Amino acid sequence: MINKIKAIRDYLCSMYVEREEVINGLMTALVAKQHVLLVGTPGTAKSAIIADLARCVTGIEHFEWLLTKFSTPEELFGPISLKALSEDVYKRNTKGKLPEAHIAFLDEIFKANSAILNSLLTLVNERLFHNNGSAVASPLSSLIGASNEWPQEDEGLEALFDRFVLRYEIESIADGQNFLSMLKSEYHVERPKISLDELASWQMHCEMVNIPDDIYDVLLEIRDRLKNEGVKPSDRRFRQSLSLLMASATIDGRTEVIRRDLLILSNSFWVNPEKAEINIVNDIIKDVALDPIEKQVDALKTTVRDLIDQIEMLDTNDRNKAIEMTSKVGKVLKELKELPQENEDVISMSQLMEKKQKELIEANLGI
Repeated sequence: MINKIKAIRDYLCSMYVEREEVINGLMTALVAKQHVLLVGTPGTAKSAIIADLARCVTGIEHFEWLLTKFSTPEELFGPISLKALSEDVYKRNTKGKLPEAHIAFLDEIFKANSAILNSLLTLVNERLFHNNGSAVASPLSSLIGASNEWPQEDEGLEALFDRFVLRYEIESIADGQNFLSMLKSEYHVERPKISLDELASWQMHCEMVNIPDDIYDVLLEIRDRLKNEGVKPSDRRFRQSLSLLMASATIDGRTEVIRRDLLILSNSFWVNPEKAEINIVNDIIKDVALDPIEKQVDALKTTVRDLIDQIEMLDTNDRNKAIEMTSKVGKVLKELKELPQENEDVISMSQLMEKKQKELIEANLGI
């Protein structure tokens, strides 16, 4: 059964280049029954990814809506039932609307006005919708909110912002070859699917995953180190993070959380969407979650990305720069050869660097 969820993840990653981290977060959140925020400029595939993810789950109710400052509660929660109103009952008809959805996508979510906000907060936090004075249970697994920009502190959206346990900033495709792959791509692979019952089974399995005491100790260490840096996630956010760790283990086919599962928290524990704070959280999480070899591999990922950018901007007439670039590629390849060759990241980076080295030599740039 776990192979199916990995197949969905691989399928989405093949369709949406440079979105692997976001897709992994979405899959983790879905199994953990948590909510995700995606922030990025228009055209970065935010809604498309969610729609394709929803199509992979048969029998699911998927709700999608674009909010504006003029949006009304009827658009999200359903119109007032005229039949009920004729009997002096003020009740909404929620069929096909957010309260009956398993997966929901709300674009421009921070444009939600006060008429929508309170009901939305209760729904995402407690999975309850108050209709005619009664609290009705919602089947909502994950709400994915999207915005073109981060909310401002004076907009009164702090409570809504805090409901998103995972938060990602999505940028346009950076790598030139990935951009061309996106333009040329034609998808003929059959869409992998799971049933709503299978999803529920994963979610149930997730709740039974064991968290060893040493992981709790590491979470305390993370909390103390973040506090020393002036970053203070809420106690609720730490509590909610446990389900992400359990879901990460579930997707990996394990019944116990390990340190590497903590990596998902890099997109959870920062409070303000400032680059410096995000980097602080990222560095601390990686420091406690990765072993020395993994840290070296992670550092090389950044080096390789920078090298690719430099190669793409290389002036082919500048021989000295070309020789310097070929030398840098060679040094990275040497480092990669010294690492365990069964590591998938090492293999993919080695192949990429060898390809770039060959291209430089064939163009007589490094000779």
